[in-house]
Amino acid sequence: MPPIVWTILLLICSNVFMTFAWYSHLKNLHDKPWWIAAIASWGIALFEYMLQVPANRIGYTVLDLPKLKILQEVISLAVFVPFAILYMDQPIKLNYLWAALCLMGAVFFIFRG
Repeated sequence: MPPIVWTILLLICSNVFMTFAWYSHLKNLHDKPWWIAAIASWGIALFEYMLQVPANRIGYTVLDLPKLKILQEVISLAVFVPFAILYMDQPIKLNYLWAALCLMGAVFFIFRG
């Protein structure tokens, strides 16, 4: 499999863990002290880093740093929006479309010739 495919797959998996680490405690541990949520989040984030670091190392063999970062941000929001809607029961808003269009612009400008 090409390095870019590995990078994308690892970044998607990494961002699933990251999103749960950063935000799921708002739903699941809202009645617990913040430090319990922090410890739980750190435990989840360990798995995120175990995927994120290899993803960045593999990605850096075929992408320069700005491209790698924009790719990460696009994937991060592509994971976050379904999470917010499906898991956190947030309403779908037209602003998601506008934000996606802005990201497409960022991708265009960073990846163009």
